[in-house]
Amino acid sequence: QVQLVETGGDSVQAGGSVRLSCAASSTTYCMGWFRQAPSKEREGIAAIGTDGKTAYADSLKGRFTISRDNAKQMLYLQITSLEPEDTAIYYCAAGLRTRACFSGDWGTPASIPHWGQGTQVTVSS
Repeated sequence: QVQLVETGGDSVQAGGSVRLSCAASSTTYCMGWFRQAPSKEREGIAAIGTDGKTAYADSLKGRFTISRDNAKQMLYLQITSLEPEDTAIYYCAAGLRTRACFSGDWGTPASIPHWGQGTQVTVSS
């Protein structure tokens, strides 16, 4: 079982930025970030492989940057130009299927074996 702990969530003004971190007890090839807004389904944001290969949700490209430090077993998500619509709980995930890191095809949340507890990002206008 991979243990994942997210930190970095905050309440920020629109236009600001946040950097989310995820500490992992161990890593898998493909790891990613998801988010879930109130009354909405969990959606994939980005995924990254141990080789640095990345994939992003088409609708979220541009303001989100995923990165990882394999030596430190850390995963990061930088979000810029925050909008109120970015308000959500942000989750780190591990064990994504390989093609998630190539095409953004991350499958359903139920198919992903490892999740963190989430970190809240609230954006006010």
